[in-house]
This record gives sequence, C-alpha cells and structure tokens, in this order.
Amino acid sequence: MTRKSSRRRFIGQSAALGAVGYWAGTSPNLFAQDSALQGLSAACIGVGGKGSSDTSHIAEQGVAIAGLCDVDGGTLTKKGREFADAKRFTDFREMLDQLGDKVDIVTVSTPDHTHAAAAMRAMQMKKHVYCQKPLTWSIREARMMRETASEMGVVTQMGNQGTSEDGLREAVEVIRSGAIGDVSEVHVWSNRPVWPQGKGRPEGEDPIPENLNWDAWIGPAPMRPFKKGAYHSFNWRGWVDFGTGALGDMACHTTNMPVMALKLWDPVAVTAVKNPGIVEGEMFPASSALVFEFPEREGLPACNFHWYDGGELPADDLVAKLPESFQKRIAQQKEGGRKTSGALIVGSKGSVFSGNDYGAQYSLLPEDQYKDFKLPEQSLPRIPFKGTNDERQKWEFVSSVKGEYKPGTMSNFGYAGRLTETILVGNLAMRAGEGQRIEWDAKTLTSSNVPSVNEFVQREYREGWEIPKVATVS
Repeated sequence: MTRKSSRRRFIGQSAALGAVGYWAGTSPNLFAQDSALQGLSAACIGVGGKGSSDTSHIAEQGVAIAGLCDVDGGTLTKKGREFADAKRFTDFREMLDQLGDKVDIVTVSTPDHTHAAAAMRAMQMKKHVYCQKPLTWSIREARMMRETASEMGVVTQMGNQGTSEDGLREAVEVIRSGAIGDVSEVHVWSNRPVWPQGKGRPEGEDPIPENLNWDAWIGPAPMRPFKKGAYHSFNWRGWVDFGTGALGDMACHTTNMPVMALKLWDPVAVTAVKNPGIVEGEMFPASSALVFEFPEREGLPACNFHWYDGGELPADDLVAKLPESFQKRIAQQKEGGRKTSGALIVGSKGSVFSGNDYGAQYSLLPEDQYKDFKLPEQSLPRIPFKGTNDERQKWEFVSSVKGEYKPGTMSNFGYAGRLTETILVGNLAMRAGEGQRIEWDAKTLTSSNVPSVNEFVQREYREGWEIPKVATVS
C-alpha cells in the first residue's frame, strides 16, 4: 500500500472524530496497517511564544518539521536554528501552496483573527490540524471549522491543554454522576486581562520593522498603520479586530470542565450585567460581567453561567462557599492584591470548585459532607503518556493521527467548535448596552431582539485573505 493511499484510507475512517457535537468516545475503526502509518511531517504557522512550544512538542512526538512560518523574521530565524531543515516562510498561504503535498499536519498558533483563515485552508487540503484556543475569532468561523473538520474527515485538536488533565476528566465524571445534584448555576472568574484593554486606537504610526511582514500579520482584518507596542507581538488580544478579549483568551480553559460536564451548548440569551462597552469600537473593556442562559437540555435542568473578568467577582454568599484558604485570597484581592481565577459549579446537593485555570484540580464542597465520597466509575479515557498537560495533549493528537490512540482527540473541532461558539456569544453582549438581554438563536447564529449585533457574528475578510469555500470531498 502506498503512503498516499494509506493516509487517505485513514482519513476516511477517522471522520467520526470531527463529526461529534461533543466528545463522547467516538473513534474510527482503524486497521493494523493504518496504525503503522509512518513518516509524519508538519508545517507550523506561528512559531514564537506558544507557537514555539507547539512546534517543539509536535516534533517530540516523532513528527518531522518541514515548514516554519512566522511574520516576525527574528522569531523565524530563532526557531529555524532548532529545525535547520525546515523551509521558512512569512506568509502561511505561500507555505501551504509550496508544502501542501509534503505535510500531514498543520499547527496554527497565531493571533485569533488568523486561526480560521489558516486552519480552514489546511483542512481543505486534508491536513490534520492542531489550532490554539480560542478556536476562532468569530462565531460563524467556529461553526465553519467544526463542519469542515467533519466533512474532510481529518483529526483535529484545539489547544486547551486542560482537556488532557486526569483531574478535569475526573471532575466531569463526578458532576455527571449526580454527586452534587442538579446544577442551576455556574460561576467562572478570571484574572485576565493582563494586557491593555479599555482604550482607543493610538494616534499616528511608526515605521514597520524591516523583519516584520505587517501585511501578513494583519491578515483577514482591515488594514491599519503599524504602531510600536500596540499590537504585535503580545498586546493584540484586547483589540476587537484581532483578539477576543479576556473571555476569548481564558474561557476555553476555565469553562472547559463545566461546559463538558453539563453540555453547556447553544445559550438562548446572554446579558452583560457590567458592560462599559467596546471603547471607540476598537477595544474590549477593562472588566466585564456576563450571564449566559441555557435551557433544559438532554435531561439536564436550565442553568445560568456567570462570567467575570478584570477583577470582577461572584457575590459574597457564593465566595463563602469556597475553601477558607481561597476565601483569604479573594479578601486580599479586594484589598488590592493579586487577582484570582476560579470556577464554582453549584448543585442542589453540593458544589464543585476549581481554583486551577485548567480545571486540573477540584474540590467537592462542603468538604465535611464529601469526606467519605467514592469516585464514580470511570467513563472517560485517561491519556497514558506522562508529561505536562501540553505535552500530553500533543501526544493525544499525534497518536490519533497515527491511528494508535483509538479514543481520539477529546478537544477535536466537533467539541471545541461548540465550546468556542458558546463563549464568543458573550462578546456580542459587549456590543449592546449594559443590562441588555440578547436573545440568541444558535441554529441561525442570529439575535432576533437585538439585530444590531448580528453583523459581528462574522467579518468581511480583506481581499486575498478570504476563507476558502468548502470543497466537496472526493
């Protein structure tokens, strides 16, 4: 069997991985010869910061790095020293055009606004894709990503590394078992943003650095002048043209465990209860508090999900439910100390609390009530590879591509796309007035009562950076 026919056969058998709406243990029927697929190679888009470790961790799983792409020439040169045989590019379109028939995997570790443009192109070339969180910049892009992954039958994974943690999977099992009863409230707060937010666009412009491909960095977004320190390389998250704010940055991590456990898909409404608004149409506010409403779903009761960022916190009566040590940390925060992050899932019998951004550790509360608690029977697989959560997630992805790990990727685009859709609906509330309840129809991706927000469900792409239309799978 040739390498090409083996890979095509494997892809067809693995289509179910991308098709599920949430992870439910679906795996392809793999044959022994497919499990022996050898010689995987990758093209990596964005190789600085998180992209640097993404590239290295993929390589550590035996994948040859054939191409490196970064808009920053200095970053590209630095990573190129680690992978001397890899071809270098500053535009992912050029890299995929040149290396498309030579690679099996594409990693996407760029700012949010270019995720879909890169990943969609790669998937339509039938490449397996690892993409950083949030999966996309816009709600419609998240829908397109999961539909395309399913149609193309490729293995996918979003970089919310907590999904690989045994503790998160155990917490999901505990909540699903009914240990804390019916859940009607979820509260998640974040210490983000740790970058500038709440300002307008800086005046003037600076010369574009000689080693920076500014056109490629802007990508699908409207062109704007370069301003030193304002956007590239770190401060882009707060700008609505490029990032998704504190909610988009951290909620794929901090809400992952309760969303998975409670199937928090497709909210019917969202309200920004504290909403200073988008500043000059340019930047997310410095802090916000949101409420998402979920109806009854698959036998689960209606539930409200509360989000807080920029130092906002749950009410005092909820803080009083937390472990005493964490209550002290919140007291210090209120006095001007370091901001905290946490997730509290409130049930009719008890609560689950995690003070870990990844949901990797959790407590059952009140502690005295659960001191003799016995864990439910395991229903989710555990990754056998030992390493950091990031390394474990890369092992899960590459081993799934090889066909050697039959449970498949847990944060595949079928799951991650729905998680991202749920989260990004919250950013629509930032476009409305404080206290304005936005009714949401997930089927049509529209709001009926506040139609002014519908234009922000997707974007107009700059010429040359459009997302290619989905082709028919042969």
